[in-house]
Amino acid sequence: MHNVVISGTGLYTPAHSISNDELVESFNACARRFNAENAAAIEAGDVQPMPESSSAFIEKASGIKSRFVTDKAGILDPERMVPRIPERSNDEWSILCEMSVKAAEEALARAGKTAADIDGVIVACSNLQRAYPAVAIEVQAALGIKGFGFDMNVACSSATFGIQNAANAVRLGQARAVLMVNPEICTGHMNFRDRDSHFIFGDACTAVIIERADLATSEHQWEVVSTKLVTEFSNNIRNNFGFLNRTAEEHMGDPDKLFVQEGRKVFKEVCPMVAELIGAHLQESGIEVESVKRFWLHQANLNMNLLIVRKLLGRDATPEEAPVILDTYANTSSAGSVIAFHKHQDDLPAGSLGVLSSFGAGYSIGSVILRKR
Repeated sequence: MHNVVISGTGLYTPAHSISNDELVESFNACARRFNAENAAAIEAGDVQPMPESSSAFIEKASGIKSRFVTDKAGILDPERMVPRIPERSNDEWSILCEMSVKAAEEALARAGKTAADIDGVIVACSNLQRAYPAVAIEVQAALGIKGFGFDMNVACSSATFGIQNAANAVRLGQARAVLMVNPEICTGHMNFRDRDSHFIFGDACTAVIIERADLATSEHQWEVVSTKLVTEFSNNIRNNFGFLNRTAEEHMGDPDKLFVQEGRKVFKEVCPMVAELIGAHLQESGIEVESVKRFWLHQANLNMNLLIVRKLLGRDATPEEAPVILDTYANTSSAGSVIAFHKHQDDLPAGSLGVLSSFGAGYSIGSVILRKR
């Protein structure tokens, strides 16, 4: 059995950003046109009017101020409100592969590794653009990595579940090092005409190098002390898009073929589950909650994160204890907690303890306890 460390992280951020004001302007233009076109039916009570949104509503509900996106023009076009991402030929690297390679290159550089040092690739994300071949095998080929690759999906918890899979492979000697990447084009499965969720997601890709501690040379090493995962079935966050949709053409336009959620139920049910899992995980590992210097939580909703850490610490966390990146990135699904970790790790001294945690559809929750070396 080998000791395992995270020795490098990487981040790919799309070039375009959309502010709340820009998003609201587009949404409200769409709402006004819909209401005008359906005025008679709305007056008769046959159709519900489309309510307008506001930047104040978005920030109060989520803490989000802007988001990075793969395509801006298509989203902000009131007559389209879907990103324009041209299809690529089978002879070109896919867009998820391209994002993964860019994030991986930074992670490899921070870890002081090359493709020759990596024995496995895991692509862990919420929405894969195809069933097969695995995007991980494509990333493997694009980087020139020998060994194995596979895709996995546990929604927003994919990164923490991916870290456990990678750590287990390294710990058991199945790989010297594993590259785990999280390419998320969340805007592709968003309904930008839904007031309750049109602001939630952004796009990004993160990468993590997990390797044997005795082979690590990086200045950015974090020992993987322990991992803990839990899942519990719930319909409160769902996306029903899949290859079987074409067999029931009459339902292709149903709203639940995109992201849908019962937000209040999710908030009420998930927050205590996350706090309970992290608390139990720390206790099982013989670690006092107060000794944890940083919580890198899933960046879905500011109010959720504040409540979870308050439940753990018995007080409000400082910005340093629970850093937030969702104000500028929004919810990037599996990438969110890793973005927080990537951007807010280097200032901590050796010996510092931190918890990387994600939570999302499933329900799925992951907790990774890390110690800086």
